[in-house]
Amino acid sequence: MTARTGLVSCDITISADGYAAGLHQSEERPFGDDGGDGTGARLHAWMFDTPEENRAEIELLNTAGAFVMGRNMFGPVRGAWDRPWNGWWGDDPPFHAPVFVLTHHARAPRPMDGGTTYHFVTDGVTAALTRAREAAGDGGVTVLGGATTVNQFLAAGLIDELRLHLVPCTLGAGTRLFDGVPPLDLEQVRSRSASLVTHLTYRVLP
Repeated sequence: MTARTGLVSCDITISADGYAAGLHQSEERPFGDDGGDGTGARLHAWMFDTPEENRAEIELLNTAGAFVMGRNMFGPVRGAWDRPWNGWWGDDPPFHAPVFVLTHHARAPRPMDGGTTYHFVTDGVTAALTRAREAAGDGGVTVLGGATTVNQFLAAGLIDELRLHLVPCTLGAGTRLFDGVPPLDLEQVRSRSASLVTHLTYRVLP
């Protein structure tokens, strides 16, 4: 399974009630009150506890030519860049492609090992997508999250395909997918159930 050329997709894990993270997020608990230890282990167990069962979906995560994410997904630093934070993923992030981080505070690009370079975009989702498309060339662009960023892209009509990983738990509160998004027409492309998750792919219709 590979990403379609030029496709703008979203790839995000959510609880059964639609939350990508709980309340009270922090550096120690990046997913907040997620019903576990706040590290996202509960929501993302399908990736780390049963990787063989979900190999196709995991491999598809990193096939884009460029990525977009919100600053809250990039890290816990708020306001001006007053500390050398370079993401949660260490010196060799898994993206191996340009990553465009939405922020209100300018910062110089940050090259990392393995081909990932973080670019910091201060002029909104449309500008971030334009730059990501240019960087991706014939490849696709994946919007990784968090949910607030995905919602901005959906509200602006900039997502072609939604790839949702639905985990059988509820969080009750937090950052929720589709909040503030106008009604969407979706066409189901595929679905697959696994032991810890159901993978759902929808085409977003005009």
